[in-house]
Amino acid sequence: MSEASAEKHDSFDPSLFEPEAIPPEVRAANEKMAKMLAGAPQWWEVGVVAYREAAASGKGPFPRPEKSAQARTIHVEGKGGHKIAVRVIAPERATGVYLFIHGGGLVFSSSDVQDSMLERVVKNTGMAALSIEYRLAPEHQYPAAWDDCESVGAWLVKNAQSEFGTSALTIGGESAGAMLAVAALLRLRDRNDSRAFRAVNLSYGNYDASMTPSQLQAPQMGSPIPMMGQIGLRKFVEAYLPAGVDPRDPDVSPLYADLRDMPAALFTVGTCDPLLDDSLFMHARWIAAGNEAHLAIYPGAPHAFTISPQPQGPQAAARIDAFLKNAIAG
Repeated sequence: MSEASAEKHDSFDPSLFEPEAIPPEVRAANEKMAKMLAGAPQWWEVGVVAYREAAASGKGPFPRPEKSAQARTIHVEGKGGHKIAVRVIAPERATGVYLFIHGGGLVFSSSDVQDSMLERVVKNTGMAALSIEYRLAPEHQYPAAWDDCESVGAWLVKNAQSEFGTSALTIGGESAGAMLAVAALLRLRDRNDSRAFRAVNLSYGNYDASMTPSQLQAPQMGSPIPMMGQIGLRKFVEAYLPAGVDPRDPDVSPLYADLRDMPAALFTVGTCDPLLDDSLFMHARWIAAGNEAHLAIYPGAPHAFTISPQPQGPQAAARIDAFLKNAIAG
């Protein structure tokens, strides 16, 4: 690799994985979260509907997120003619557009849970931010969410200039949303639309439904989140993947896809995340396919650390915002 091309990729620092690398405040935050979540009922035990209702009412360890007063909703026609709600937070003059796909294992969450994060992106990058209300499992299994994200991505490629006054596009997601972002880019690439996106922001994604080694070793990863254990990870896959569908199908698990012609990517993950290997493996494959990639590893950070009260969240957010802003500036 030439010196010029090497500059496009971050070096891999083994010291980040040493126990001594975990800051004391991160250890304390993980211990606090583990105590807070200990004994909490699991969603597969109480049922999807009851768990969703409890989360929507603010019950449980995390309060309901505040909704943005400036958000509006547009509707995009999806495959089969159904309407997909897209939440929009935009400045008066957008410098670009960030298409965000929320996490939740394809079973939980919604387009409005990350309003504060999207407001931050709008403020720090000047971009408009869009969040997709894709269909959830188990009511809507694969490929429903995939189709919805592809449909909104294709709509944005065609309409960003007229709707937002800019054609500078970026995309990203968290957890299952990161997987859907990659899947959407792959589908758009095959219809010659993916090059419209200049960058993709991928936070602690799950790219292998057949389970990477760190997922299989989830109890040893030190995660304070019970639903991120091996059983919980399997339950999510059972909810969204119909029987008979190969979990290693590249559309389901983009780790196995042909990743050529993808935009520059930022992979963010913590060393206590059972999905650690997903980001490590995907980062390597992204580079091997000839793409630009950056890897941000946070010692001791658990899954979803950027959206929970974790000490390293602000640091990761600043790097993400800088990555996105640089992408549209270029």
